[in-house]
This record gives sequence, structure tokens and C-alpha cells, in this order.
Amino acid sequence: VQLQASGGGFVQAGGSLRLSCVGSGDMDRIDAMGWYRRTPGKQRDLVATMTNGGLTTYDDSVKGRFTISRDNAKNTVYLQMTDLKPEDTAVYYCHAVRLDLVNIERYDYWGQGTQVTVSS
Repeated sequence: VQLQASGGGFVQAGGSLRLSCVGSGDMDRIDAMGWYRRTPGKQRDLVATMTNGGLTTYDDSVKGRFTISRDNAKNTVYLQMTDLKPEDTAVYYCHAVRLDLVNIERYDYWGQGTQVTVSS
């Protein structure tokens, strides 16, 4: 599985950006796709994720401002970010996961990061 993210950039506080991530390869076995982010000195944290069935999870800090969506036919996941804040500044990573429930294993796949910078 390969993931290609795009859409990062520079925006003023209160602005909006839309991230996109296209998956290729063995995407039929993927169970969920989503986005993580990392700021300097911190670990990579979950932003939002969506299962194949449409169940979503958001970090509390982005609820009501960010919306995740998927186009399964295009193997693409989007992150619409509105009302951006300086604390949203981070490198955003596209993520996909395959769950092996028989062997209780998970396989995580990561795209290259895309920088989002929000000025105050």
C-alpha cells in the first residue's frame, strides 16, 4: 500500500485547507483511513479516521472544525479543515490500516507528511 498526500500549505488563523490522500496497491484489504499530525518534539497524534463502513473518530481538539470523508471508489481520504488555529500547525500524515482479526495483528501504512502552517 502506498499513500500520497497533498493539500498542505500556509493559511491565516480562521482559514481553511483541504488535505487529500490517494491510496494505491492492495487497498482492498484496508479497513480504515485517516490522518495523524506531529508537531516538533511530540509524537504523531490521531486527528481523524474513518472506517470502510463510515464510522468516524476525531480528536477532541478538531471536533466541529475538521471533517473527514472518503471516496472508496477512488481510494481517497480527505480532511476538510476549517477555522484553523495556530495550534493546528503540524506535519499531517495520511494513514491506512489493515486489521488481521485472526492473528490479532495490525498493519499500518503511512504517507509522506504534508506541512500545514497556520499563522496568528
